[in-house]
Order: sequence, then structure tokens, then C-alpha cells
Amino acid sequence: MSGYFQKTAKISLILVYLVILAGAIVRMTGSGMGCPDWPKCFGYYIPPTEQGQLEWKEKKTYDAGQIIINNDALLVAKKNFTTSTTFTNENWEPYTKHKYATFNPWHTWIEYINRLVTVLLGIPVIIMMVLSFFLYSKDKWLTYGSIAAFIAIGIEAVLGKIVVDTNLKTGMITIHMVIAFLIAAIFLFLVYRAKEDKKNNSFDALTHKLILFSVLLTLVQVIFGTQVREFVDGQIDQVGYVNELWLAHPNTLFYVHRSFSIGVVALNIYIAYRIYKLELGYSKIRWVLLLILLEVISGLAMYYFEFPFSSQPIHLVLAALLFGVQFYLFLETINSKSRRKTL
Repeated sequence: MSGYFQKTAKISLILVYLVILAGAIVRMTGSGMGCPDWPKCFGYYIPPTEQGQLEWKEKKTYDAGQIIINNDALLVAKKNFTTSTTFTNENWEPYTKHKYATFNPWHTWIEYINRLVTVLLGIPVIIMMVLSFFLYSKDKWLTYGSIAAFIAIGIEAVLGKIVVDTNLKTGMITIHMVIAFLIAAIFLFLVYRAKEDKKNNSFDALTHKLILFSVLLTLVQVIFGTQVREFVDGQIDQVGYVNELWLAHPNTLFYVHRSFSIGVVALNIYIAYRIYKLELGYSKIRWVLLLILLEVISGLAMYYFEFPFSSQPIHLVLAALLFGVQFYLFLETINSKSRRKTL
């Protein structure tokens, strides 16, 4: 049973990273409002593919909640009805949660696919939670962690709705991203906890604390990075898609984010030094260093080469992978500490 549980947890973890990737693509393409409502898209389970589907038509049947764009405003059908030959206001009400009323098929379907991946994530999570109850007597933390993952995904879904309802309100996207990282951490914990053949590494108290600090520092870096991205979004609204102008006059957070990156690099190099000097055996530190190198390269590319295509989602996904490997490394140190106590 634990084998099935771990496989399901791994599938869930992969899907979490796909959700993060999909979210990054949504941000890169500016598709966050591709669907102006939630959980449906323009009031449909399967969104429209062309502008004409959102225009009022005579002799057409509309279901309650379906949306049309009329005079640059969103109107929502109050009930199920079939139109006559003339437009009647009494069948419609304004969409009041925001005033965004634009249809772009690419943006709509990019955002819709992002939502589909999130829904797909729910399937293995539910299976994993059911399996965890059968393992409760063996390891209650698998059950607790599975329930926590289920709740966290529910919170993430609610935050997704708030993000849409507030038209990508500043700060909400950052919270949305941080929760996604925490969900990844929960799944990493479950994958590692269910693992039968855990590697026996040596334990060093200072290295253990430094690795925990590196995890937290990376998470703070992600928060700063997301805030910088929100600043870039504001610049796009002002100057349009002129890449070279987005960071022509960066805000303070940009410099803080850049300075923190130096700290992240220095800290993890020192951690690697201790691991090899003390022969602790944590081999995943190599992945940490590689991901940091790639992260730095992608960050430099965005700044000095004016945001090359796909550099933004790559930068975010690398940060997510870095956080994941660091957290897994931290779990290994906890296991080494527990093992030392039992000897």
C-alpha cells in the first residue's frame, strides 16, 4: 500500500510543478484575465474560441451565468432564456466583480489550460488521501500530510478565484505563488516519508540549520521576484510591450532581489563546502548548485537581454525546482538527525 501511496504522491508532485509552469506561462503571456470569471470561463465549462461567440445574437438560447461582451462591458444572463429579435436589458445584469471586458482567444485558452491542470491535480490528491487512511496505523503523518495537501489545494483554488475576481490585484499573485511552493513542500515531505530505502547520511547540526535557512531564503527570493514581476506588469500597462523599457527605471525591490541572489549563492556554496569537507554524503547539493547557476543565468538574461522569450517562466520554474531540492535536502538532514538519536 505504501508503494502505491508514494507513486501517487510523486504524480501529485509532478502535477504541482506543471501547475507552477502553467501559471508562469500565464504570467509571461499576460493571460491572467483570459477568463474573466471563475470557475467557468465566460460562463462556459468549455470557453469560446472566437469573439462572435460572446456577442449577442437573436434567436439564441443562453443559460443563466453565461456572459456576453456588450459595449465594452460584461453582461451576465440572469436566467435561462432564448433571445427574440431585439436586445432586452431585463434578461441581463452587469458583471460587477471587475470591469475587464476583453476577449483574446490565446489568452483565454492559456488560462483555461492552466485551470485544467489544476483540476487534474485534484484526482491523485484525493486518491492519495484515501490511501493514507489505510496507512494511518503505520505512519499517521502520511494521513496528516495528505489532509494538509488537500486543504492547501482548496485554499489555492479559492485564492485563484480571488485573483480573477480582483483583476490580478497586487499582492494576491504573490500569495498565490507562495501557497503553490508550500504545496510542493508538502508533497515532497510525503514522497520522502513514504520512501522505504532512505539513504543514511551523516548529521551535522550547523549544516542542518544552514540548509533550513537556505530553503527560507529561497522562498523569500521568490516573494521578492514575484513582486518585481508585478512591477514589470505595471510597466507593461504604462509603456506597452517594449521590453527594453520594463526595467529602465527599476524599483527598490529589484535591487533587493538582486542583492539577495548574492546571499543565496554564497550560502549554498558554503553549505556544499561543509558537506564535502565533513563527508556528510548529501549528494543532492550538486543539483542545488546547478539550479542556482541556471537561475542566475536566466536572471541575467532577463535583465541584460531584455526578457528573451520564455526566460520568465524558466526563471520561475528553476526557482521552484531549487526550492524543492533544497527542501528535500533538509528532509534528509532530519532523517539523519533522527537516525543518530536512535543509535
